[in-house]
Amino acid sequence: HTEVIMSSYYKTINGVDYDKAILDLAETSAAGQGDGRISMGDAEKLFAAVKDGNAYTDVEKKSMAYVRDNYKFTDEADTWFRNKVNAWNLEGHG
Repeated sequence: HTEVIMSSYYKTINGVDYDKAILDLAETSAAGQGDGRISMGDAEKLFAAVKDGNAYTDVEKKSMAYVRDNYKFTDEADTWFRNKVNAWNLEGHG
């Protein structure tokens, strides 16, 4: 069974801390209107959540890996998000 513990910043699933804002955005995006995939608009919100601390932290990286394993992106959103994160990492934020 899956154990979920919530705090104001983290969502802990099976003993692993994830960024609650990122997971909540992915869940809301997939549950919203449309085909259950993360759209361009949703990807922009996720990228803003990743950038919020001006660094791509290990918790945020784990959170995005969790999102990728559990939610689907549209092709456009997936490509855009990966390009944005890669460019931002190259600027020294990763």
